[in-house]
Order: sequence, then structure tokens, then C-alpha cells
Amino acid sequence: MDIFEGLNPAQKKAVEHIDGPLLIMAGAGSGKTKVLTCKIANLLAHGVAPWSILAITFTNKAATEMRERVDRLIGEGAKDVWLSTFHSFCARFLRREIEATDLYKRNFVIYDSSDSQVVIKDCLKELNLDPKQYAPNAVQSAISNAKNQLMGPKAMERDADNFFQKKVAEVYRLYAQKLRTNNALDFDDLLMVSVVLLEENEEIRTKYQRRFKYILVDEYQDTNGAQYQLTKILAAQHHNLCVVGDADQSIYGWRGADIRNIMDFEQDYPDARTIKLEQNYRSTKNILAAANAVIEHNINRKKKELWTDNATGEKLTTYEARDERDEAQFITTTIMKQKTIFNASYGDMAILYRTNAQSRVIEETFMRSGIPYTMVGGLKFYDRKEIKDILAYLRVIYNPLDTVSLMRIINVPKRGLGATSLGKLSAYADEHELSLFDVISNPDALDEIPGITARVKKPLELFSTFHLPVHGLSGESASG
Repeated sequence: MDIFEGLNPAQKKAVEHIDGPLLIMAGAGSGKTKVLTCKIANLLAHGVAPWSILAITFTNKAATEMRERVDRLIGEGAKDVWLSTFHSFCARFLRREIEATDLYKRNFVIYDSSDSQVVIKDCLKELNLDPKQYAPNAVQSAISNAKNQLMGPKAMERDADNFFQKKVAEVYRLYAQKLRTNNALDFDDLLMVSVVLLEENEEIRTKYQRRFKYILVDEYQDTNGAQYQLTKILAAQHHNLCVVGDADQSIYGWRGADIRNIMDFEQDYPDARTIKLEQNYRSTKNILAAANAVIEHNINRKKKELWTDNATGEKLTTYEARDERDEAQFITTTIMKQKTIFNASYGDMAILYRTNAQSRVIEETFMRSGIPYTMVGGLKFYDRKEIKDILAYLRVIYNPLDTVSLMRIINVPKRGLGATSLGKLSAYADEHELSLFDVISNPDALDEIPGITARVKKPLELFSTFHLPVHGLSGESASG
């Protein structure tokens, strides 16, 4: 295939650029995914080894889409290109190198947000901190922000300037200790541990700096401190760093994104070339005119003007509602007009709202008016209880030190293990610096714990060897 087919002049310049740092300022709908895909193809066409190319996107969906496009464009030669999200890259890197830290084993597990909050609640309980005063989600967010800025517990404690922050730093220290005991990392650890390992281990740092000769990063305006530092370290030898982003689309400051990373790119790399992608392929002229009028009020922005060859399109309509019920009624009336007057399909209409709480009034109004609707983005597949339970079993098989997953499934299905018995087991494990799995799989240890009766020991023995009772539809049980 012709790599440059269908590219506009600015896109072509970006794809043609090979060596040296490159900043691509890509407005919304300007075809940046196509540019990145063609850029990878052009690197391979110039004889660059696929395994020396690292392309990083921000979401699994974007990574999958780019992988599919690269495979279609290049075929078999693209399979060895490292193409993933930041977190996926770090997980892959750490599976290979983490034992060099002497803190974790290679079979570490990764805790999601709910797993992490379980550990934080345990920390609050152990430190006798009131969860009403120290809300677990607020503590979790503070720890996450610290990790995104590569701050460990000591640094957080040093910088704490009030009583609350000092207590959060105590929780952070205990939380980090518990994660290490469980041989577990949270999502923020994937980035932080990778950066620390690269900074402290010269041999590993040199190996990966030599390996990745070309690095491409998408949505650079949304990178946080850890992601910025990771990119900077990996690109330090060859300086062939291409970042794509748009300061006008930076909306994730609340979760650690630092817009200075893209604004200061040309200071970090004085020999960088900057190319603007300003032609929009997605929107009508009226939508772009409205967007440009809003965006031009952003401060400290790199000026650009989106334009399009698309049709002028319909004018935008705004409605200032008195309250949420008036807003819901306006939406309902507008939909009914589209349906009755223009015979529009309900399935062709969509309502976007900022918070989940806003949907209730709209749903109530729809039901009263007889308008059918479908809610999009409900409970995610991996957040469903039965899926999390299955994954917890697999995690414990893979890493028996994972106490969080073990506690999740130790009584699933019901094994007659009460909270009192589990509390005694956990206390014994903490006192003797053992994992919970070590305790329940050791008959001698169970004999030493007061109150652990034969009725409790039997299901623990079956569980620890995974001879678990399986109940069929008939109600009969079997061992397997």
C-alpha cells in the first residue's frame, strides 16, 4: 500500500519526519490516528526494526484500533512493534524486570481501584482512623496523586503541611507495605515502580534506551508526572520522540495530567520540530466555528485554527433551563418532535450528560412520555461480582500471597467461615508475618489458633488444596 495515500500536506510532513524530536499539534478530528499508523509504517519502510518502535496510547480501545490499522497497513512485519497503553507497557516491562527491585516477584498481581480501597480500609482500621473523617476514596485519591508525581510515603510525609496529610502519609506507608506483602501493585505502582527501576538500575535503563530507538506517544497533553518521566528516560539516548496532542483538549488535570508536559516540549527538546494538524474531517463548519470561538479563550495555548471542507451543517441550538426537570422536559419535547415530524428513529438520538446522577430525572420524564431508551455504559463486565470472583480465584492460584483476592473468595461459595474466624486467621498471619494462605494451608498453624475448630479447619483444608465443593443444578455436590 502507498503509505502517503490520502494524507493532506501537514499529515504527510508528520509521517515523513524520521529522526529527532517531533511535536504534532493535532486538533480534534484531524486524523492523528491515521498519521501515527502511517508514521509507524514509514519507519518500517525505512528499515527500522519493529521491536525498536514503542507506540503508546491512552486507552485500550485506542491501542486496539491502532494495532488493527497497523496490521492492515503493514501486515506480518508489524507484529513486533510495541504498541500499548502506558500501563500495559509498564506491566509487560515489570514482568521481565521487577525482580531486580528485590521487593516483588514476577508473578505479582495488579489491584484495580476496588481492590486498592479494600486494602486502604484495612489500613484505616489498623491505624484506628475513622473512615468518616478519612474517607477511603479521598485517601486513595491522595495516594494516587502522590504516586503520579513519583512521591513515596517518606516524600509525602515530608511535604505534608497539615494533620490530615500527615495521617494520609501514615496510611500510604502501611498501604505500600501491605501491597508488597501481597506481591501486588496498583495501577499507579505500574508507572511509579517502572520509573524508579529505570532510574536506579543503570543496566536495565541502558538496555531499554538502546532497544527503543523510536518512541511515539499519543494524547501527550494528558500525561502525568510519572508518564512524562518514563517517556523522558526511554528517549534519552536516541531523542527520536514523537508526541501527539492538543493543549486545548487537556481535561484530566483532576487526575494528575500536567498540561506543562506538552506546552514545554520545545523547551525539553530545543531541536524539536512542530507540525500542526488543523484540517478537521469529523465536524461541520458550524460546529467548528462554535468550537473555535470557545477555545480561543483558553490561556497559554499554542494558537491554531481548525477548518474543514465538510458541509456548513445545521446551526447549534442552546437552551438555558430553569432546573433539571425543565431540562429533561426540553429534551423529551425535542425528541418527540424529531420522531413525529421528521420520523427520526429513537436509535439515532443520543443524550450525553456529565454525571450519573443527572440521568434519573431524564429517565423519569421519558417513562411518563412513553419514550423507549437504552442506558449505555452501565456496570462494566469486569466489575460484575461473578467475574471479579472468578478473577480472584485465578489470582490466588497465580499468586497465593494475594490476601485481598483470597479474602474475597474464601467464603465463595459459602463454607461456613464467619467473620470472627477470619479475623483470628488474619491476626495470626499478621503477628507471625505470614501470608493468610500460609496460615490456612498449614494444619500446625491452625492448631495454634484458639477458637479454630474442626468445623472451620475442614473447609479451609479443602480450600487450600482447591478441592472445592461444586454444586450442580441438581443440588448434589462433588469434589473437583
